[in-house]
Amino acid sequence: MSPDHTTHTDHTDHTAHTSKIVGIVWGLLVLNTLGSAGAQTIIPLPRSLIQMVTMGALVAAFALALAVNLRLRIRASAFVFLLTLLLVPSVISSANLESGYGALFRCTRLALFVGTLWLLSRWWDGGLTFVRHHIRMYFAVLGSVAVGLVISPGAAMPELYGGRLVGALWPLTPPQIGQYAAVIIGLTVLLVVGRRTDRAGAAVVIVPSLVLLALTHTRTATLGLLIGLALAISSLVLTSAAARRFFAWTVLCATVAAVGFGSAVQAWFLRGQSQEYFTSLTGREKVWDALLAAPRTTSEQLFGMGLGDKSFGGLPIDNSWLAVYHEQGLTGTAIVAAVIIVLGGVALLRPPSLSRACAIFLISYCGIASYTEAGLGDASPYLLHLALAASLLAAPVAATHLPTPAAPGRRVPRWARKSEVT
Repeated sequence: MSPDHTTHTDHTDHTAHTSKIVGIVWGLLVLNTLGSAGAQTIIPLPRSLIQMVTMGALVAAFALALAVNLRLRIRASAFVFLLTLLLVPSVISSANLESGYGALFRCTRLALFVGTLWLLSRWWDGGLTFVRHHIRMYFAVLGSVAVGLVISPGAAMPELYGGRLVGALWPLTPPQIGQYAAVIIGLTVLLVVGRRTDRAGAAVVIVPSLVLLALTHTRTATLGLLIGLALAISSLVLTSAAARRFFAWTVLCATVAAVGFGSAVQAWFLRGQSQEYFTSLTGREKVWDALLAAPRTTSEQLFGMGLGDKSFGGLPIDNSWLAVYHEQGLTGTAIVAAVIIVLGGVALLRPPSLSRACAIFLISYCGIASYTEAGLGDASPYLLHLALAASLLAAPVAATHLPTPAAPGRRVPRWARKSEVT
């Protein structure tokens, strides 16, 4: 075996090993953002233990990302830069300790989360590698939900949540499960449309995820999935015959469902609630009105009250924009708005491609969910979805080839040997 072939083999093995570690880091970030509050599990898990696992996952993710990127090579990213700026109002408001020492803990968590994204940005090249990591990890999370449903249907669909599906092995709420299912369904559908995966393999992901989504009765996730997919596939219609066929069949099926199963669909969306309760967003508006009416100092208006548990008066805020305003003030709200605007603007400027379509789906989904779900201002699955969108919109790295092997008896120039990258 020639020395050049040995070098090429070592380079390939090193690249594959690094790719696996990067995938593990992404999986640990997913684990960190699962949260610690939710339904009662079959085996009671102390919240302190869950927080130890999730925070330990974040520390491990940062350490592994640093280990594979010791030279601190990063790519310019407006998305991660804006998240770094978001730390400023978070720290300023949390330093007052109005939300307790937990606010400083959450600031530390957000800083580690952003730092890990900076370290991973080196591998953001507009490819679909991180999409596959995203799908695999969230499918594993949904697998744990399915196992809990099989083991204990009563615990998985408790009366406390109106018979909606929850996590019986890990404390996950119906909106969380619905979000994870909707996101991986949308991404997998786009991979099928882009012919980057086979239909049989996609069905293994899509079908059970659809069942779990239906059992959660999560309206936000369902609307986010449908609208996000419509926008994403529309971006491919002019350049992809498969996208045109899928769009046509989807419109046809949606029309048939609306005509033939309209009453059943309406009953599923209402979840047994009155029309008035449904239009008031299940009582969320009362919390929102109280939050906006609460007196605030100029400092609290600018920088917020400090990172908390996304609640006001003991009730969940359930709106990303109001949660950010409450915890990080108008400054934080402006930064989060800039994140969405920048990602959306870049997506519109990119030429049609599968990566762009996936990014449009993720941005659209997060934008829609932000109205009834909190999470855009702190380390959360929503920020991880947007980070994935940022990786998809990154400009491809210029291809760097290994030097052409020299002819027998001819020495490879020193400049050529140094051009190899690791």
